[in-house]
Amino acid sequence: MTVEGHDKPAQPAAVFIAAMALMAIGLVMAASTSASLDRSLFTWPLWQTPFGRQMVFVLVGFTVMIVTSRLAIPLLASPEMRRRTSQVVFIIAVACLIAAFVPSIASPHRGSHRWLRLAIGGMDIGFQPSEVAKLAMVAIVASLLTERGADPRSFRRCFLPASIAIAVCVLLVGMEDFGTAVLLAGAGVAMLFVAGCRLRHLLVLGAGGACGLTFLLYAAPYRLARLTAYKELWEDPQGKAYQPLQSLTTIASGGWLGTGLGSGVQKYGYLPESHTDFIFAVICEELGILGAALVIGLFCVLVWLGLRAMLAAPSRFERLLAFGLAATIGLQSAMNIAVVTVVTPTTGISLPLISAGGSSLLTYCLALGVLAAISARGNKMASLSLEADVPGRRVVGMARVEDAAAW
Repeated sequence: MTVEGHDKPAQPAAVFIAAMALMAIGLVMAASTSASLDRSLFTWPLWQTPFGRQMVFVLVGFTVMIVTSRLAIPLLASPEMRRRTSQVVFIIAVACLIAAFVPSIASPHRGSHRWLRLAIGGMDIGFQPSEVAKLAMVAIVASLLTERGADPRSFRRCFLPASIAIAVCVLLVGMEDFGTAVLLAGAGVAMLFVAGCRLRHLLVLGAGGACGLTFLLYAAPYRLARLTAYKELWEDPQGKAYQPLQSLTTIASGGWLGTGLGSGVQKYGYLPESHTDFIFAVICEELGILGAALVIGLFCVLVWLGLRAMLAAPSRFERLLAFGLAATIGLQSAMNIAVVTVVTPTTGISLPLISAGGSSLLTYCLALGVLAAISARGNKMASLSLEADVPGRRVVGMARVEDAAAW
């Protein structure tokens, strides 16, 4: 017989295929947006070009994803190890977020304290602590809500500690990166809801979170300027509204089939951040609506695979962790596309696995490796359950299989 929740587990290979397809599109678009009228794409050293750096990031990211999918399996099988790992990762993430404000080790970029730089082997490597915070927050919230017999309906034992962890990440990140703070808040609240927390607790948290995000919005004048530009889009087309209007122009230039790969013109200085935050607009211009639909479809597949992994996960921790990772990927993708299509005001948030840059890509490759490990464990547990032919039972809240003999 089939144990409920383990009848159709996701395949780890499908996660790899979907992720590699998105990274391949990102690499191709990095080559396209790296084109310049005054120099060749393939200059030496290749590392100095956006395409060369992105190629290295993709290779390293794929390796990280494969290695993580293997190493995470025994770690996920041990409740004590996954609890300690979640705590350590969270502490490291918080320390890095605080370090980004320390002048001696921080690396301000365009007036924003989002970067840390490390000198390794003669190379100057920078990364964004906010990217690490995404994975850390999901892991610690999953641990606090599920480990050691935790009851998500308990305010003091589960809801309050998890809410504090979410608030710490949101506030530290939101001081310099409002878009990522909104992403973390959305993913955190979604995890609390799915875990089965009481609705009245969520309403109180939502009210407090709205106040906190409003404070962060008014704390930086440029955020209000972006909001004003969004409300009055056609009032200042050469000033505050320049980037969103250029994004719409780029998208409209593509039509259904696009101008052709490499044939777009907006990337030649007309569209700011064309290879990072606004790369989806260039995809629309060069590959058209059909190319954009392919990208959106791949993200939908990746989120769907994450939800399949959640349903097949053998423990409550892995189930909530898989949901948190899938929700983070889906929310960030939706937020970036909403910004590029001017559905929402401009925020500095990248398109996962596609935008040029190493911090986001490597973090999501690590997350997808964990997701693949959860899928692999779900497959193994489902096979053991079928062989044992022992019935399972559904529990109120997060659906789980309580069958010690099968595990």
